[in-house]
Amino acid sequence: MKKSYIFKFILFLIPVSAFVLMSNSGGRIAEGNSGSPGDGGGENTCSKCHSGGNFGATVAIQTEVPTGGYALNTSYGIQVDINGSSGSKHGFQITAERISDNSKVGTFADDGVDNRIVSGGTHVTHTSTGNSKTTWNFNWTSPTSDVGAVKFYVAANAANGDGNTTGDQIVTASTGNFNVLGLAKDYQLDFAMFPNPSVDYLTVQLPSGSLEAEVAVFDITGRLIKNATITSNSNKIDVQNLSTGIYVLKINSEGKIGSKQFIKQ
Repeated sequence: MKKSYIFKFILFLIPVSAFVLMSNSGGRIAEGNSGSPGDGGGENTCSKCHSGGNFGATVAIQTEVPTGGYALNTSYGIQVDINGSSGSKHGFQITAERISDNSKVGTFADDGVDNRIVSGGTHVTHTSTGNSKTTWNFNWTSPTSDVGAVKFYVAANAANGDGNTTGDQIVTASTGNFNVLGLAKDYQLDFAMFPNPSVDYLTVQLPSGSLEAEVAVFDITGRLIKNATITSNSNKIDVQNLSTGIYVLKINSEGKIGSKQFIKQ
């Protein structure tokens, strides 16, 4: 009977071990290792699995995001490069965060071959095919509302390919801050809203001459929560079912756009 239990235990370990090996060869399943402030205060990097080596590697991030700022809900190309490495295997993980509170911003899309998204689209990492590369390309879609300055962070590793986690070098990098593109004054919508903080209803006061507007509510990560149409006579937004926190109210009326933050209590 004892031998039977041992045999069953060994059979159980085989697929589990295979799964672990495949997972590590294609980039860690564990998420949040970009070295960003939001990933463990900058402490979480590839060093969880790789350490101790020096292959002369550096890592850099190139983006198509203009230095003047990003447009809302727009896809931009991102490239991660490992330079100067003498290692035979490489990997990376990247994320984008809002500067003010280190929350994740926008969503990534992988190429389906050399890189893959993790954590619901907030990070990109390499695949088992991609670990033979030193350059990876993918896209990032900016948030749908103005969440303030955004920054990209990446952690990368250069490995000797012996299958062990020691003797590997870890490097990190980040970009400068990217702000949202400003609107020309002629396209800015000035409006008032109250009370702020709000418990149940938020009243929006449109500027004189604006009879109707499309309203959208976003959370601080840029995710659309709800939308509605208001008029000068029907201008209350129901926020009773929103969770406590900070939100962005965006209004579009007759080609003009305005946005403000409010707090739901």
